[in-house]
Amino acid sequence: MTYMRELYQQVILDHNRSPRNFRELEDANRRACGDNPLCGDKITVYAKVENDVIEDVAFQGTGCAISQASASLMTAAVKGKTVEEAEKLFRAFHAMVAGGADGQEGEADTEKLGKLVAFGGVKEFPARVKCANLPWHTLHAALSEVDAPVSTE
Repeated sequence: MTYMRELYQQVILDHNRSPRNFRELEDANRRACGDNPLCGDKITVYAKVENDVIEDVAFQGTGCAISQASASLMTAAVKGKTVEEAEKLFRAFHAMVAGGADGQEGEADTEKLGKLVAFGGVKEFPARVKCANLPWHTLHAALSEVDAPVSTE
């Protein structure tokens, strides 16, 4: 178990140091901004959705290693997926890190989460759950075309 925990920490550190898809997406047709005032995390998620498929997705922002790595892994996971598939990943990720909070299913389907399982231990640190979830809630708002800032408070 220690080996797996160390491996997951390395995945998170790698995505924080070298985030994937960290850029403004010039031709995005979906966009949302998120803020975690407690931690200071701020993120903007951009998506280009055509025929219900996320053709491209990117993010910009600042924040802790958990939020930046979560955004990086999230963008890699949802690129090329349908909006419905991305929403299923959102629910599975939320169930994993929040332990089924907010009426979600009790256990996450970790098999479909791939590298995102690196965040499985976050639920042991309640203050960090919001950091991991912020990019996902911001993506959800962008895909739903919600025209309001996302906040974890």
